[in-house]
Amino acid sequence: MYFAALLARTEDGWEASDTELDDVETLSDLADLAREASPDEDTVLVLIEQEDAWFGVVRLDGEDDPRIYVSDAAAAARSSYGEILLTDELLGREPGDDDPDLDALDLDGTEDGEDEDDDTGDGGSAEAVPHGPVGDTGILDDLGVSEKELLSLSEDALTEIAGALGASEVLETVR
Repeated sequence: MYFAALLARTEDGWEASDTELDDVETLSDLADLAREASPDEDTVLVLIEQEDAWFGVVRLDGEDDPRIYVSDAAAAARSSYGEILLTDELLGREPGDDDPDLDALDLDGTEDGEDEDDDTGDGGSAEAVPHGPVGDTGILDDLGVSEKELLSLSEDALTEIAGALGASEVLETVR
């Protein structure tokens, strides 16, 4: 189960809208959806939460590139919505590095049963997607949530973020 909302800053404060991500396949799609929420090119935050396992914040300021923060990249990587946020750039990879390098694989005939050290169960992608936070930890600094506070959030993170922004009531209306 996931929850996603858009918070758009207006001259009257924050406006929230529930958003459905079923038609969103890329970060570009998500950015377009967020920009539609603010025709005046004000700040828009996309808040995404997946079953209290991870949360993500995408910030758009006008036509600037999206800024992204994900609380737990490894957990987000197991979610189709998390995969939207975990861009190659965010993970420090070159575009197209998703495919394993066949020259780097150890194919000595002893593969069966030898990957007991790999507790991820996903063939070693743990190296590509780190456990823990990734992205712009200063994404909300100017809005009242410091880097340290953002990194310490876990359960009910979106509510705490909305509280710091003064947007608790509007977020609760769409929850």
